Amino acid sequence: MKFRCERDTLLDALMVTGRAAGTRGGFHLVLSGVHMTLEGDELTLTATDRELTITNRLEVAGDGDGTAVVTSRLASEVVRSLDAGAVNVTVDTDGIHIDSARSKFSLQTMGAEDFPQLEALASDPVVLEAEGLLTALRQVVKAASADESRPVLTGVLLSAEQEGLRLVTTDSYRLALCDLPGLEVLGSDQSVLVPSRALQEVIRLLPDVEEVSVRFNDREASFGLGAITVTTRLIEGEFPSYQGLIPTHQPNRLTVSREGFINAVRRVRLMAQDSTPIRMDMSSAGLELSATTQDVGEATEQLDAVFEGEDLTVAFNPEYLLDGAEAAPGEEIVLNTVDALKPAVIRTPETEQFLYLLMPVRIN
Repeated sequence: MKFRCERDTLLDALMVTGRAAGTRGGFHLVLSGVHMTLEGDELTLTATDRELTITNRLEVAGDGDGTAVVTSRLASEVVRSLDAGAVNVTVDTDGIHIDSARSKFSLQTMGAEDFPQLEALASDPVVLEAEGLLTALRQVVKAASADESRPVLTGVLLSAEQEGLRLVTTDSYRLALCDLPGLEVLGSDQSVLVPSRALQEVIRLLPDVEEVSVRFNDREASFGLGAITVTTRLIEGEFPSYQGLIPTHQPNRLTVSREGFINAVRRVRLMAQDSTPIRMDMSSAGLELSATTQDVGEATEQLDAVFEGEDLTVAFNPEYLLDGAEAAPGEEIVLNTVDALKPAVIRTPETEQFLYLLMPVRIN
């Protein structure tokens, strides 16, 4: 197998694909590799850890078909170290040889026969507009849990609703929900739980395409993004029943500029260290944000805001509060509350298709 390719093109492909490579050694060593297949002038790179698979196709100048598996991380580092320009790659019985200008590398290969045999999903694709899906994923993915001991909370729930497709995430401290009206991606009343890790890779790739083709079967989901395909196993288990967590009546309503609120929270959180929350004092006079950390300092900032309800002081985790404000669309955000202990909900006046529920932090 032999091909020629521009360094930057090959490096980008190796970097994208390599994010799915496994990190375990021993029996699973081959999963740390990137599988290369050359057919004519098309090079296909694949990496997988059996949960997430990324496949990337690119055009090269081919000179002999073949297959090889090489350590993903090392191959990327070698190609990155080369000067810009053409790179020649040759695979023979001694390994894989990477040459560019005066630089020459020879790397050991792994048995291609040990690499998992992967098949494309057979279901018919649903083609979605990339920009809308990207917006929705950015609004919900941050609220998914990173705690692998509770796998169902690390996923994004995709469910078919009467109005279209709904995306929901929660880590038990907050919940994000976004509706995409008119999208029929799943069957009637069907829902799937897609790992947030896979969707984070989709988020990285969506800005480079205009459309994405989505496929599901009983065990997997795949997202076709131009020459790149991201495939992931679905999470098994029951997503928490979340509908009852969303308050139906919240008498207090704060309306504030989204950009001004985000900037103020970023400044005040500098003094919210060691798990210190940000306090929000809401009244007819407006909004005051504050944070105090003993032996560090304190910060206070006043914001113009419209508040309807009884004067209220409530505190939140600053990172969670900021994530919710950044996810909200539009120029203004609305914070609906009941009291200092019950869940608050961030919405936006422009649309009913997004909400972000956030548990307050108890303060003295």
